[in-house]
This record gives sequence, C-alpha cells and structure tokens, in this order.
Amino acid sequence: MPFLELSLELGPRDPAPFEDALFELGAISVTLEDAADEPVLEPAPGATPLWPTVRLKALFEGPTHGPAVAALDRRLRARLPQGPEPALRIVEDRPWEREWLRDFRPMRFGRRLWICPGGEPAGEADAVRVELDPGLAFGTGTHATTRLCLEWLDGQPLEGATLIDYGCGSGVLGIAAARLGAGRVIALDIDPQALIATRDNALRNSVTIEVLPAATRPVPGAPADVLVANILAGPLAGLAPHFAALVRPGGRLALSGILEPQVPAVTEANRPWFDIGLTATLDGWALLSGRRLADPR
Repeated sequence: MPFLELSLELGPRDPAPFEDALFELGAISVTLEDAADEPVLEPAPGATPLWPTVRLKALFEGPTHGPAVAALDRRLRARLPQGPEPALRIVEDRPWEREWLRDFRPMRFGRRLWICPGGEPAGEADAVRVELDPGLAFGTGTHATTRLCLEWLDGQPLEGATLIDYGCGSGVLGIAAARLGAGRVIALDIDPQALIATRDNALRNSVTIEVLPAATRPVPGAPADVLVANILAGPLAGLAPHFAALVRPGGRLALSGILEPQVPAVTEANRPWFDIGLTATLDGWALLSGRRLADPR
C-alpha cells in the first residue's frame, strides 16, 4: 500500500508545533533529518539535540489519488504553523528496515576477519566469517568505531579467552570474538532491540553468547580476560570503575566510540585502573586499548 509523504524544510524553526499538528492531522510517523549534513555528536546529559537546519518528513496512510492529495494539502496549509510550504509525494511501501542492506557487502577487517550479509561468501577461502543481520541495532562494521574494534580483535590472541562485549548492539564484536576463538562471550546492552539482535545473530553464526541487560549484577564470567566497549566517550569515562571490576589484572581492554579530541579525557578516566593509550584512529574516531593494572595507581 502506498503512502503520502510530506516534507517540510524547517531550517532553524522549532519542529514541535509542526509535529503536533501533523499527528493531529493523522500522520502515522514524523521524522526529523539533518538538512545540511551537520552532525550532532555527543549531547549533554538530558539534552535533546537537533541540527541547525532541520528537515521534517511525515507519512500518511489512505488514498493517494488526486482528490485525496488535494484535500490533505488544503488541511495541511490551514492547520500547520506559518512557515515553509509543504511538499507531498507518493511513496511505495517497501521493507524499510532492509533497504540499506542493498549496499551492505562483505568487508574484511585485519588479516582474516570478514563480516558478510546473509548468504554472501567472504573474499577468501580461509577467512573467519561472521554473517550479520543487524536488525534494528547498531553495528555492521561500516562505521569507523566498529571497524576499529574489529581490526583490534583480529590482532588479539583470543583462543579460550573470556570476553565481555559491553554495549553489544548487533552483537558483531562478541560474535567476531567467538569466531576468532574466544571460549566464553558475554554481551551486555541497555537496549532490548540490541539483545534480540545479538541473540539472533549468534544463532545465525552457530556460536554461544550469554546475552544480558547491562544492569546485570554480578556479571557472569567477570573478571574477564578481555573487555571491548564501543559506545560513547561519556559512558566510557564514567564506567571506568565498573570496567575495572569486569577485567582481571593483566586482562585487556579496548574502548571505541571516542572522537579524537575526547581521547585525553577518556584516557585519564581509565588510567587509575588500566595502562591505556591511543591505539588507532579512523575518520576522526579513536580506539584506546591497554591492560588492567594489578593495583590502582
């Protein structure tokens, strides 16, 4: 069934009155987009970040023939706050959550690790292959932060190790670790969708992963040999004491999701417990890695 899509170029205007009006008019969804390719990075706690220029899109169900479109257009112009002219177009229904996968191809990380969409072979016969369907969770290897973690994992001796994937997203890091030889993998996340995606992807790859909410206490398997966390700089700094409790003395730690200017703060927050430093950068993002100290400094 096709939909009617409305588009509004809001610029710096507050989108809230437009959202309210559109839902009152029967919109089934309202989406805000960056209209000028200006990324919003890590917001302050409790903040609702928006871009300097915003594009709003809304979808409507129902007839999409000429009279219906004209009637909706009149209602929109009468009800919407004064501002930009709405643009309407017909959008054919598609499995939207799958659309982006059309451009997802097998990718190599490090010497032997490959991430592949369902059914696609790796580029080398002796590759360590992870088959991935991220679902609604973050993590395919296409983002620089995930790539940094995967390449780090590919270079680690993981045979028989216990590894914690903190903030597991799609489960890609934990599954890659299991495929690379880790003996036990525990995946933690605050997002229920991430826990579902990780379980599904572990089953798809025939690996066993213990998938748990991040609030789980105590964490089974801790203190672990390895902990990898690809989240954001603020949590990576704030969780440093918790990470210390989750990693055994001499164990390894890798942290990503850090912009290069944030490296000093995250490094300093973790240094009481870890001998840690900058390991790699990519596209403005950084990966820190190191080892758990026997005693806090």
